[in-house]
Amino acid sequence: MNTREFHCKSIDHIVRELETHVERGLSQSEAEARLRKNGPNELTERQRPGFFHLLLNQFNNFLVIILIIAAVVSLLLGEYIDAIAIMVIVALNAVVGVVQESKAEQALAALKKMAAPNVQVIRGGHQVTVPSRELVWGISCCWRRAITFRRTCVW
Repeated sequence: MNTREFHCKSIDHIVRELETHVERGLSQSEAEARLRKNGPNELTERQRPGFFHLLLNQFNNFLVIILIIAAVVSLLLGEYIDAIAIMVIVALNAVVGVVQESKAEQALAALKKMAAPNVQVIRGGHQVTVPSRELVWGISCCWRRAITFRRTCVW
């Protein structure tokens, strides 16, 4: 199935190719079979970085590297108080950075859960609400703006 050509095909041709019906949509069993075959309609996520990965990323900064080098030079010159002060500042910066990144990840996860949309579709001739992750090829969706009309979704 070549998805790049759907925009220039007639609706009747698309309906035949996707083996669906504009008014009745797919049956519940056919929608479930297509969902099992093609997987859910969602983006795959990268694995979240672990604590040590977040911590190491805090030191992957040109300014932080210069501060570490300055602390080492201060240590070699016998300026122990300066070296300790610089390293404490670098360590505090790393801790604050890890905490902020962790909170940002948690906030994004919470937003994603709140923004999980539902979609009105036609299944077996009836309009039902399903999570958008359960959309499959050939399903009939109800799009609402000023008027309601039905189209066959192609993704």
